[in-house]
Amino acid sequence: MAPLDHMSWFLHDRFGMFIHWGLYALPARHEWIRNFEQISNEDYEKYFRRFDPDLYNPEAWAEMAAAAGMKYMVITSKHHEGFCLWDSKLTDYKATNTPAGRDLLRPMLDAFRARGLKVGLYHSLIDWHHPDFLIDDLHPLRNRPEREKLNNGRDPKRYAAYLHGQVRELLTEYGRIDVMFYDFSYPKRDEKGSPQPWLGKGREEWESEKLLAMTRELQPHIVVNDRLDLIEQGGWDYRTPEQYVPKEGVTMDGKPVAWEACHTFSGSWGYHRDETSWKSVEQLVQMLIDHVSKGGNVLLNVGPTARGEFDYRAVERLKGMGEWMKRHARAIYGCGPAPAEFQAPKDCRLTYNPGTRRLYVHIFAWPVHHLHLEGMGGKVAYAQLLNDGSEVKMIEGGPQHVAGPVELGEQSKLLTLELPIHKPPVTVPVIELYLR
Repeated sequence: MAPLDHMSWFLHDRFGMFIHWGLYALPARHEWIRNFEQISNEDYEKYFRRFDPDLYNPEAWAEMAAAAGMKYMVITSKHHEGFCLWDSKLTDYKATNTPAGRDLLRPMLDAFRARGLKVGLYHSLIDWHHPDFLIDDLHPLRNRPEREKLNNGRDPKRYAAYLHGQVRELLTEYGRIDVMFYDFSYPKRDEKGSPQPWLGKGREEWESEKLLAMTRELQPHIVVNDRLDLIEQGGWDYRTPEQYVPKEGVTMDGKPVAWEACHTFSGSWGYHRDETSWKSVEQLVQMLIDHVSKGGNVLLNVGPTARGEFDYRAVERLKGMGEWMKRHARAIYGCGPAPAEFQAPKDCRLTYNPGTRRLYVHIFAWPVHHLHLEGMGGKVAYAQLLNDGSEVKMIEGGPQHVAGPVELGEQSKLLTLELPIHKPPVTVPVIELYLR
């Protein structure tokens, strides 16, 4: 794992943009279309011949990410289909040989850096187009009767050299890269009820130890994810749950570790014209808060169209998240889980900034007039709504508006906040508590 000072920005920034863009934007029905529909190189070629993102404006992409409150980005230099967004010297299967006719990666990295975002690369370990990539049980041609014959002459060592060579290009010719997101390993395993193992690839096929060592040698500051099949060897800086919200913070051997969950707006990473299960702005904001409250980051994905624009549905949601982040960013940046002594009230999440010693109460369901904070009596100096900076009155020990005797119990440890009847006009209201 990288030294902590190399991870400090990552743990502070919390919110990044993932971008999946490649030839799969043309069929527009999932980035795994080659796998799902078992498409050969020859039949997939029609997309290569027609890839022409004439509306591509990386400055506009960077502006939308920054306005949404995102602090870093990760772009697919190459996805599993094998198509490269940059002018690689090691293959002809690249953007410069399509009607696009230019390197699409360099201006993107430049645009995001110019807007103050850190930049990262997603690089697929898998390559279904490469002639030396062995056809395994995940390959588009896995069910071809001539599979064994098609594998004749394929050399895994040559493919590993190609993989390493392309990573070297990216890490030596494209400036400072802050994140390397390798994807992914799926080692051979025994299949229950089958005499034959399920054939995949892992650290031996990728030569992961050498790949990781080269990555760190070329860019010593870089932050690397956990998909090289080197978990037990410690060959990673952060864990990556995918399309999944953990119940609590991620741990290894009982100790908390850095983690980042990657999520889509809908059900697909690449542009999917007909996909309809899009999350609302409220769901997305709550998801970000929930992750930060558990010590995690969120990498939220956009799949641009074949013409080079963000899907209008993504644009709407990025704007909505930006509106919330404009007023509530300090409850996200630099924040993580609250100290164990503070317990979140029902339908709330807590985030905490140890540098400022401020605690943030994110209210998912607006209560009637009072919010009770157990165990916080005497510990808060001031409270305010974060969206407008208006004071929230505090009642130490809780309100006494009762008729007749009442069992006070632990009332002395209770702090009650007096809230306005109407929910503030923001997606998720946040109360900022200045601790004593």
